[in-house]
Amino acid sequence: MSPEETSMETFARHRYARLSPQKCRLVADLIRGKDVGEALRILRFCEKDAARIVRNVLESAVANAEHNRRADVDLLRVVRVTVDEGPRLRRFHARARGRSNVIIKRTCHVTVAVDTR
Repeated sequence: MSPEETSMETFARHRYARLSPQKCRLVADLIRGKDVGEALRILRFCEKDAARIVRNVLESAVANAEHNRRADVDLLRVVRVTVDEGPRLRRFHARARGRSNVIIKRTCHVTVAVDTR
């Protein structure tokens, strides 16, 4: 039996979040390795916009573990939080003398995995 089959790791993913990956990683680093209850408390009082997105993904991962794996919520812990870069939206901004500048609006994919202790 491989480790993947014995693991109870359950995850949730938010793709194409309109948020810079660099800013989202700052919040993801706060909860990596923490118990779910403590991680939710940290995210609830974090003032960054990324905290709301990461909190929603974490709550979804907990709900997936509870529903699909019948896991006890009190024993769950955040084992993996990854923030990958998504596609960039390119917008153009008019400048003087008929020129233009490119405005890059970044997106990211947030993945949160929870597992029993």
